[in-house]
Amino acid sequence: MHDSLASEPEPLSPGLKQRHLTMLGLGGVIGAGLFVGSGAGIAVAGPGIVVSYLIAGALAMLVMRMLGEMSAAMPASGAFSVHAERALGRWAGFSVGWLYWFLLVVVLAVEATGAAQIAHGWVPGVPQWGWVLVFMVVFTLANLAAVKNFGEFEFWFAALKVGAIVLFLVLGTLAIFGWLPDTDPVGLANLTGQGGFLPNGWSGVVSGVLAVVFAFGGLEVVTIAAAESDDPARHVARAVRSAVWRILLFYVGSMLVIVTLLPWTAMRPGESPYVAVLDAIGVPAAGQVMNVVVFVALLSALNANLYGSSRMVFSLAERGEAPRGLLRVSGGGNASGVPRRAVLASVAFGFVSVLLNLKWPDSVFLYMLNAVGAVLLFVWALIAVSQLRLRRRIEREAPETLTLRMWGFPWLTWTALAAMGAVLVLMLTDDAARPQVLWSGAATGAVLLVAWVRELRTKRG
Repeated sequence: MHDSLASEPEPLSPGLKQRHLTMLGLGGVIGAGLFVGSGAGIAVAGPGIVVSYLIAGALAMLVMRMLGEMSAAMPASGAFSVHAERALGRWAGFSVGWLYWFLLVVVLAVEATGAAQIAHGWVPGVPQWGWVLVFMVVFTLANLAAVKNFGEFEFWFAALKVGAIVLFLVLGTLAIFGWLPDTDPVGLANLTGQGGFLPNGWSGVVSGVLAVVFAFGGLEVVTIAAAESDDPARHVARAVRSAVWRILLFYVGSMLVIVTLLPWTAMRPGESPYVAVLDAIGVPAAGQVMNVVVFVALLSALNANLYGSSRMVFSLAERGEAPRGLLRVSGGGNASGVPRRAVLASVAFGFVSVLLNLKWPDSVFLYMLNAVGAVLLFVWALIAVSQLRLRRRIEREAPETLTLRMWGFPWLTWTALAAMGAVLVLMLTDDAARPQVLWSGAATGAVLLVAWVRELRTKRG
């Protein structure tokens, strides 16, 4: 364990600006899970999905606040992996770092495949695998170039997604009050009809939480990226503050618009409720408009995940938890300070994931996807435990670095941990979610076993 809380200077280039980090915080979490996946949540919770998003969003906000506190005090490209190592020992940094890397490179395959399906629908002459190849090559090149290029890519991708949600909220609100042409005020009929606000009771709300909580994954990348800005401590604090409130507004606000405008019984899992609303208020070619937004959202998430995975494996190599060869950083020119080998290693595994997804989507890849299904909860739990341990040390050794503080410490940290435990227990009782918990538990157990063996070898050595 590190004795000192002082952060080592990063060999990476400080090319990211405040606007890049703020948009990365917003963009990393606004993906297909919101635009398409929210339909499944509405189908089980009805209008109560608003409460489900409030609960899941509150949990994500607490985790981000803890992570923001530690990252502002000790910025590092490995973020929570470094914090876990300092708080709990090498085994924790090793485990959380590799599990998060595995999560990102597997999810990357889902995003590449999803974007390729949309592009193939537009240009059927190019096979789906051809589109995957194009996307992977383009984003590999973007991540091998200077980090500010990645920042610009992600800034404009995220800006388009945020703009689309803001426009959706404005149009939806106007339609609710009957201020659009050919619309009448809808009142509260859809919120109180069809079985009331909680048609499936609180169990429906709980099922809704299970359906939407993982849509908040991706927020963590902003704390990884902060290490590559010119003032990490100040920038990460500002990015975390702005991201969590805006995301809660976007998620909860758009759900409220959807279930107020349309009866929840009209929602179908797998179909975008956003398209249904735009169709209902008469937006021409609503399906294609939303297709473009989802396409951009998938590419944006792919870009962010490739970045996050490369920085995480680079940080692991820095601490001797990954092959030392991954430490090579490009020097000279505009693209100095880019961990190219770490990028290529992450892309290589991403390519393998994509091939498995294209070849065996319902067998080999499904097992991999289940193996990362609940990993995010393990990562979040270790963030919370790390914050509990490190907060006292920071207050003793470097109180001036606590520029962003966790609310209601330590009670809200314990509350968040209890909520994560409750979500895991509920997933075990849910037939659809149980395989994810079991496979993710097995993957976590395997990584912990490797970490334990490494600890034993180190002690003997």
